[in-house]
Amino acid sequence: MSGASTPVRRPLGAEKPDQQLLDFVGLNLQVEESQIVEEPPRVSLAREKLLEEVTRALQIGVDNGKKGVNLVVIGHVDAGKSTLMGRMLYELGKVEEKERLANERASGKMGKSSFSWAWQMDGTAEERQRGVTMDIALNSFSTPHRLVTILDAPGHRDFIPNMISGASQADCALLVVDASTGEFEAGFDRGGQTREHLVLVRSLGVSQVVVAVNKLDVVGWDRSRYKEIVDALKPFLLQTGFQNSKIKFAPVAAMVGVNLIDRDGPDGAELRKWYQGPTLIALLDRLEPPARDITSPFRFPISNVFKGSGSATGVTGRVCSGAVQTGEKLRIVPGDEYGIIKMISYDGDNIPWAAAGQTVTLYMTAVDPIHLNVGSILCSPTSVVPLATVFTATIIVFDITMPITAGTSVELFHHSQDTPAYVSKLLSTVDRSTGKVKKSPRVLTKGLSADVQITLRSAGGTGKAYSVPLETFKTNKEMGRVLIRRGGETIAAGRWHFLVLLPWPLSHGGKRDDACLT
Repeated sequence: MSGASTPVRRPLGAEKPDQQLLDFVGLNLQVEESQIVEEPPRVSLAREKLLEEVTRALQIGVDNGKKGVNLVVIGHVDAGKSTLMGRMLYELGKVEEKERLANERASGKMGKSSFSWAWQMDGTAEERQRGVTMDIALNSFSTPHRLVTILDAPGHRDFIPNMISGASQADCALLVVDASTGEFEAGFDRGGQTREHLVLVRSLGVSQVVVAVNKLDVVGWDRSRYKEIVDALKPFLLQTGFQNSKIKFAPVAAMVGVNLIDRDGPDGAELRKWYQGPTLIALLDRLEPPARDITSPFRFPISNVFKGSGSATGVTGRVCSGAVQTGEKLRIVPGDEYGIIKMISYDGDNIPWAAAGQTVTLYMTAVDPIHLNVGSILCSPTSVVPLATVFTATIIVFDITMPITAGTSVELFHHSQDTPAYVSKLLSTVDRSTGKVKKSPRVLTKGLSADVQITLRSAGGTGKAYSVPLETFKTNKEMGRVLIRRGGETIAAGRWHFLVLLPWPLSHGGKRDDACLT
């Protein structure tokens, strides 16, 4: 006999019922889909097989042999960065006519019709109301040989931290300058963002730059004005550390779309009289992706966090090194938490793996979203990024007005994280022309190369110092760069080369990782 409480016998080989579901049924409660814990996916490839597949894909490229590059768009405020990228996306067929007309009508109603192209990149209500880019806008397009991920950075000096976050994810830079009379000079002279943006991207490892000399239609396509701007910028680019072969220029007019994709039609007639060089898109198509470090441990600085579908949380960023696949378990640093990759998204498509150089979204499950923060690092559980509160770095001091002394308060920028700190010791300076070393200098002035010790400040009066996940430049170039700012000005950049780590129980959740201590 079988009573009401007799369990139903499961046929041999049948799937075991979900215990949580049985509990709800036993209590006569209706189960909502969101209450059912999803089974996390499992990895499909062994580590060796994954690296083989990634290596093969990087060699031949993806999407008909195209290789990917990350492009940060920089320049002084109102140079036309968002307008240029919005118009280019339209010309490449990435923006539908219906969407373009909607932006045109809406911007016209607000009395900002000249910003209609920029609205494709500046999507928030505040950005559209103020007419300035405030955060990094992410988009992508395809050229005959490249898959380009765009990071449209803010030009206003108030949003430099967001610009640094975008530049830290870039391989190459597109500098947009305004050719209008007086406007180029305003951006390029001291205090303008053209100089600072170039110094920042070069300090963060960007070695290729394309310069779009924009708004040439405003000055009647004046060839002498174009040459004047090129002659002013090129020496500064070389001085900043860009190689001559990695610097390209193109005259453009973003608003009317001349020399972005082509220069046909009546609007480009004046330009065709004296310019026969490549279009802007042709120059971007020639950008060379840098070597990708896929064999090093996985490192993924989080630049954005948002609620995903179901129980997953989406985190966006650029893979600095290594490779990862769906189903892998990752450690979150700082902290002692773990999460599992439910899904990986690249350019709107779901992909089975992601590797160094790709800007992707990882959808994490089996973790409380409170532990996923902008600036945190996702890494392999078997090779955890060390935490440090004190470190030494070799820095280059920029064109500063006030010298740097021991005790100087600064802001430390590392990927998408900025942390209060101070220069605790001036260890030595090196004369860059003679190589002569001077120990224990009293001050640091512009142009000097110096070794300094930097200490992070305490968190909000708690007495407990901040800690940041760092690696030396020798261990991981992407994780080993530092930017230092003071009073809204970038004063130095360099590389860390020695970390004074937190005690290992604090920095590694009680598990010692001797590889991080060598």
